[in-house]
Amino acid sequence: MASSNEELLRRPLYVYDLPGQVLETLTLKDDADTAGVVGREPSPAPSSSVAADNSVGSQSCSLCGLAFTAVLDQRSHLKSDLHHYNLKQKMRGQKPVSEAEFDKLIGDLDESLSGSDSDDSDDDEDDGRPESTLTALLKKQARLADRRGDTEGNDPGEGSAGRRNRAKPPLLWFSSPILPAKTYFGLYRAILTGEDQRNADLVQVLKQKQVAPISMPNRAKDGTLPPVAYKGPHVFLCMIGGGHFAAMVVSLAPRSSKGGGTSMNREATVLAHKTFHRYTTRRKQGGSQSANDNSKGNAHSAGSSLRRYNEQALVTDVRALLGDWKALLDTSELLFIRATGTTNRRTLFGPYEGQVLQHNDTRLRGFPFNTRRATQNELMRSFIELTRLKVREFDPAQEAKEEQPALAPTKAPSSKPTKPKLSEEEETALLHTSQLQAFIRRSKLPALLVYLGNNNLSPDFEFQPSDQHHRTPRPLHLAATQNSAPLVLGILTRAGADPLVKTVEGRTAFELAGDRSTRDAFRVARSELGESKWAWDEAKVPSAITKAEADRREEREKKDAERKESERRKAEEERLRSEGPLVADKKPRGNTLGNALTKTPQERREEEARGLTPEMSMRLERERRARAAEERLRKMTSDR
Repeated sequence: MASSNEELLRRPLYVYDLPGQVLETLTLKDDADTAGVVGREPSPAPSSSVAADNSVGSQSCSLCGLAFTAVLDQRSHLKSDLHHYNLKQKMRGQKPVSEAEFDKLIGDLDESLSGSDSDDSDDDEDDGRPESTLTALLKKQARLADRRGDTEGNDPGEGSAGRRNRAKPPLLWFSSPILPAKTYFGLYRAILTGEDQRNADLVQVLKQKQVAPISMPNRAKDGTLPPVAYKGPHVFLCMIGGGHFAAMVVSLAPRSSKGGGTSMNREATVLAHKTFHRYTTRRKQGGSQSANDNSKGNAHSAGSSLRRYNEQALVTDVRALLGDWKALLDTSELLFIRATGTTNRRTLFGPYEGQVLQHNDTRLRGFPFNTRRATQNELMRSFIELTRLKVREFDPAQEAKEEQPALAPTKAPSSKPTKPKLSEEEETALLHTSQLQAFIRRSKLPALLVYLGNNNLSPDFEFQPSDQHHRTPRPLHLAATQNSAPLVLGILTRAGADPLVKTVEGRTAFELAGDRSTRDAFRVARSELGESKWAWDEAKVPSAITKAEADRREEREKKDAERKESERRKAEEERLRSEGPLVADKKPRGNTLGNALTKTPQERREEEARGLTPEMSMRLERERRARAAEERLRKMTSDR
């Protein structure tokens, strides 16, 4: 029996398809009421004298008068609204409130728990985080104090709605006889609906959530699933932040395997998924362009304009996708959303015409754990984390020895030096540098000239950061080192670059040119621009020549090279016919001829092509192949 239990616990346990052996033996953890189990009325806080007796040891909170049976419960309480509110009360010199009194205080708050109903909200936390409730309460008390001069700041409300965001622990724990001692099953509270959480019998709720496996046919040619896949229960997951957006609709029904069991195939059948990415975050500085504009005013640069356009394009894409998926979202059991920041929440929740997601939707949930960049893989990982039954061993004696979390922890100093933040001008200069260098390396002269004109840039723009471009600090220097004669001529004659600008080593652009055609481009520019345009001699540029003269000399040099190569080939062929191939000595004694003959055919071909233009190299290779084909044809004819 023990071995079968170990085998059962070794494989993942999917919440919506639990084995009967697990499902029939679950029992809610006995001390779960101290962790804020839903469905039970909060017990009144003990008096100060009783609290002093019951709060002995580390698992207690003397400020709020509460005791805990587990360190994890105490840690959750230290992050709750009740504890933070009592800290504020203590700082004001007022008495702390009990849990029941705090429920009444937040019972009639008008602010949304997501903190995103008001346009001027500064809350950057995810929807549904506990901090937004406390912030709303403190703001309300501050307004009431201003209106009525109430120094106490307490505004008791009526009703029981105050329990809607009580910083409950994210996991519910269940015991089972199939588990070892002090080991429990954990279930994320977020996957329970509001009605489920109000039910006192959570084990029965879990039994009702079991979904029958379905046999999933293959997708159609257009990628869609058959209608049976969309009829079952499903959930919606969405993340947006930093210009990244990912959304997914996942079926909760497990797949039936050939052997009769079930298989989740990475735990999910994805009904729909989509990702977007737009460049909206300021490079090396973080933050969206809209946030920077709101704080410092609109920046006027190419980068800022591009980010503003991308922000609006992302909003349009996301809202159009939500509109297309409206039928799936309306039938989803839960909506898991991570939207950090006011801008991202406004993208999803509007208000806007045809709005799909609503702030007051009771299905909305945040992710009760840390998440990474919004991608499809991260959504799948989050779905697996949400729907996987956890197995955890609790040892209160051991956990009591752990260091207590500080109320106001300070960050340890980092050993890595922080990078200085770039100004808007520096960031724009980096963007121009990358664009200009890309055009030059790809010899895109028209695009380069258009970019210089549209951005009002000088043809002698200095690449940034300057200490990384000391050899090629300007576009003309880079074009010269690239041996791009047309680009050099265009930058000089059409853009108007200055050939006198020198590098830190004191070299002009002409001195960086690596071949004759590039050097001739400088001489042609001297001819077209005239002697009075620049001090050409100081730029080390020789006497001027016309474009026609440069073309004739280049053509003459090509013909001379081809003639010399043709004569060399004829001489080699004549030698082969008369003498035959030379055989190298086995051990050449350092003589040049012996070393040359020991080279491989590939090395000899590379040596022959060295110094030739690309056109001449291609022509030589074609002749080699033609001679090889003729030789094969001759052998075939002689064999017959």
